[in-house]
Amino acid sequence: MVDTLGLLLTVLVHTADIQDRDGAKLLVEQIKCVLPRLKVVFADGGYAGQLIEWLSETVGWTLTIVKRTAGVGFQVMPKRWIVERTFAWLTHCRRHSRDYEELPETSEALNYISMIRLMTRRAARRQEC
Repeated sequence: MVDTLGLLLTVLVHTADIQDRDGAKLLVEQIKCVLPRLKVVFADGGYAGQLIEWLSETVGWTLTIVKRTAGVGFQVMPKRWIVERTFAWLTHCRRHSRDYEELPETSEALNYISMIRLMTRRAARRQEC
């Protein structure tokens, strides 16, 4: 989960036998008390369905599904580009180029470490000015 700036809020890596919608429920259960001011969540079409009602009933968040446009060729999807940009930032760390990790917890930790690296480099650049 990333904020509107593309900075990492939280990560949950799960095994491949868990659907993303079900993984989203696991993630929300972990963070609902940590992010009390969160009101709106944007997601792609894979998260549509019962998750919208579940989020509203469980934590009072509004899940907005970002739908694909019917246009021809490449088009930037609203809000989706933020997550894609975050993925691009994370892939600058060579360790993310392949999935070498055996444990999901290790993958989660490496995502946090990569984002910490990115944020400290940005903070250091601001101090130089």
